[in-house]
Amino acid sequence: MSQPRRNDPLLTAFTLGKLHLHNRIVSTSHASMFDEGGMPTERYQAYHEEKARGGIAMTMIGGSAMVSKDSSWGGGQLDMSSDRIIPHLQNLSERLHVHGTAVMTQISHLGRRANALHGDWRPAIAPSRIREVRGRSIPREMDRDDINRVIADYASAARRALEGGLDGIETLCGGHLIGQFMSPLTNHRTDSFGGSLENRARFGLMVHEALREAVDNRLVIGIRLVIDEGVAGGLTAADGIALAQMFEREGLVDFFNAIYGRMDSDLVLSEDNMPGLFQASAPYLESVRAFRAETTLPLIHAGGIRDTATARHVIAENIADLVGMTRAHIADPHIVRRLKAGEEDRIRPCVGSSYCLYKKATCVHNAATGNELSIGHDVNPAKTKRRIVVVGGGIAGLEAARVAALRGHHVTLLEAASQLGGQILLASRAPHRTPLIGIIEWRVQELERLGVEIKTDTLATDDDVLALSPDAVLIATGGVPDLNWLPGGVHCVSTWDILSGAVPLGDDILIYDGTGRQPAPSCALAIAEKGHKTTLVTCDSHVGQEMPYQDSTGFRKNLGLQGVRCLTDLQLDDVIKCEARIQARFTHSFTGEIICLEADQIVVETGTTPIHDLYNDLRAHLRQPANAIMLKTLHLMGDAVASRDIHAAMREAHMIARTI
Repeated sequence: MSQPRRNDPLLTAFTLGKLHLHNRIVSTSHASMFDEGGMPTERYQAYHEEKARGGIAMTMIGGSAMVSKDSSWGGGQLDMSSDRIIPHLQNLSERLHVHGTAVMTQISHLGRRANALHGDWRPAIAPSRIREVRGRSIPREMDRDDINRVIADYASAARRALEGGLDGIETLCGGHLIGQFMSPLTNHRTDSFGGSLENRARFGLMVHEALREAVDNRLVIGIRLVIDEGVAGGLTAADGIALAQMFEREGLVDFFNAIYGRMDSDLVLSEDNMPGLFQASAPYLESVRAFRAETTLPLIHAGGIRDTATARHVIAENIADLVGMTRAHIADPHIVRRLKAGEEDRIRPCVGSSYCLYKKATCVHNAATGNELSIGHDVNPAKTKRRIVVVGGGIAGLEAARVAALRGHHVTLLEAASQLGGQILLASRAPHRTPLIGIIEWRVQELERLGVEIKTDTLATDDDVLALSPDAVLIATGGVPDLNWLPGGVHCVSTWDILSGAVPLGDDILIYDGTGRQPAPSCALAIAEKGHKTTLVTCDSHVGQEMPYQDSTGFRKNLGLQGVRCLTDLQLDDVIKCEARIQARFTHSFTGEIICLEADQIVVETGTTPIHDLYNDLRAHLRQPANAIMLKTLHLMGDAVASRDIHAAMREAHMIARTI
């Protein structure tokens, strides 16, 4: 176990406006989707309170919280346009303040990003009639009445935040309305709100004048400012600095929250604003450092900062004053508490999988986040200590063993392979997916700390299990690649074969993806990067249909850069051997056309088929009265039940282990 750091920069206090913050770690605003009709009710509040229990200095609620009725994307935003929200904010702020945690909300207008086909079907509005690819609405150009109305709505939202007991507010530029006015890419106006940078900043300045007038200095006010759009024709780094200096001169804001890039497509949103596995960790620090050198106000930055070492660097090097570890707190809301206790090595790592953006605020390997009311982050000890045997050392088996050990049971884990990790070991070998190994490494470390007895290279039989005299047995034996359904499947190899290096690669390789998940495109990239001709065929409408958009867009971009040919809407029928080549026959999902493709090697990915022979053998034993007295509980979990993703297998194992 690590020891508490002396003079840890992350644990030093900081004053932000009138706020005294106990440390430098914050969670920035994001749409958790835990609201009820735009109200931060019990689930929403519990989610944020858990971070406060974990010692965070400040949590910022209300990602894209709407100030106006025509600023909705269809659900999942806090509704700051209505007084109905005030009592909910009061409850939330009281709960967080008890723990010494400050709370702010973001307030914003989506502008052209709004959904015009929702609610009362109001048209989207924007500085200019320029459609956003991601939001897809064609906006109406705002007139002066629209501008005045929206500014007044911002001021009303600020007053609600004040009455709700919050400590501050921040506005959002980026692809939202204030940023749409600022950017020459989205503002083609010729009046006093368009043209020069000063004119394009006018709307944002007027908004902040109204905010300050509405709440004076009773709330800390900041702006989440794009410091560089990073694209030709957009706001430059020099523009970002100039905009910041305008706000500083006017004395309208207390801090900047620096963000980079655009958000008007899935690709740029994932590459610029919310970097995932295809981007480097904390990719914008040098841009933030340059911005910091030319500005004077306190600075927050969040962008792919997944670990405390990087966060500590940000503070120690004076790159920012406060560091946003938003997704890291979805993985582990108790980061600060662990730092203070000298348990930095026990922090559950954020692996950058972006699952929290696919299933909103749901961590790929934490069952409790977002489910604080039904699961909770603390595991209660069992009333009776039992002897538990877990068979299988993949994600389900490791999680079951961890939770059972936390409950105080004596746990033995049996794994057939020489190394723990199961399918995640293979996944982490794929290009850009190495960080996933943190899911396994953290659990192995926890099992060692908890004293779990681990036996690898053990292909357990029912007799082996029963010889351990268990009170309960948890079977997490996983699955194997599913090729038996396919006529001619004997001529094919699996994604496991490719990622493990178990088979040599052909020169011309065809990969069939029947799931829309990560294994097939991972293989395609791995093969293409080695110089092999690669074709990826999917039954879906696009590659990566069943994964976070950060993964899907990253795969599609990198497959394109590697020259991988991608074919969609094709169902694989059969495979036959054709002399030195192999032929795959497909049916087009919409036209019914038969398409035959040849390759040197065909890789098929359709998930896994469960391995549950041991479970069936033990069930047979349970039917015998003598054994039933000894073995009281038997559970099947993970991919030994059905082929699913990491979170589903982990969550099921977690919930079962809590009951024994």
